[in-house]
Amino acid sequence: MSSVPPIKYLWNGPTEAPLRIALAHGAGNGMDSEFMNAIARGLGDKGFRVLRFEFPYMARRRITGKKAGPDRAPVMQETWREVIREFDDRPLVIGGKSMGGRIASMIADEMSVAGLVCLGFPFHPPGKPEKLRTEHLAKLQTPCLICQGERDTFGKPEEVSRYVLSDAINLVWIEDGDHSFKPRKRSGRNETQNIELVIEAISNFASANCRPEI
Repeated sequence: MSSVPPIKYLWNGPTEAPLRIALAHGAGNGMDSEFMNAIARGLGDKGFRVLRFEFPYMARRRITGKKAGPDRAPVMQETWREVIREFDDRPLVIGGKSMGGRIASMIADEMSVAGLVCLGFPFHPPGKPEKLRTEHLAKLQTPCLICQGERDTFGKPEEVSRYVLSDAINLVWIEDGDHSFKPRKRSGRNETQNIELVIEAISNFASANCRPEI
């Protein structure tokens, strides 16, 4: 019997799509945040079947209205395992925003998923570059895409370039983007352009690396 409470999902994209993409939210906002909505809609329009879910603490927040910190990592890892087991009838790419992508990266190899997509990876807490969360990334075997804003305080280019990362990881830097890929006005870019760039990167990655076997 599962130790994880019943999981509710949001869906985008064609039901019959041969590849699913499962996305988890970041620490502060749920599965229906503006960011998550934009990414899920964009990937659905690209022909992927996209599912979103919430970790138990966020699901409780919807009921109680009380903010609480994230569940412990083992609880969130088990939630991911439950999602993967439920949708193992076709290839599945897992990942998500910040914390959601990080937790997915911790169980991706174990669960033999088709691919991993991390949107704003929290390589370290802001202002604490010495507290790295990268040890498991050196050994990762699952094909992985990390989209990271150039101004992301959880890991900037000059920092990430020094990390030991697996060859399975593809890094795409989003021009002048912050942790949610939002650029400054003076960059000449806007948030919509950067989100579209992320969607295109995910689509290309999934199509090239995670195609179902025919």
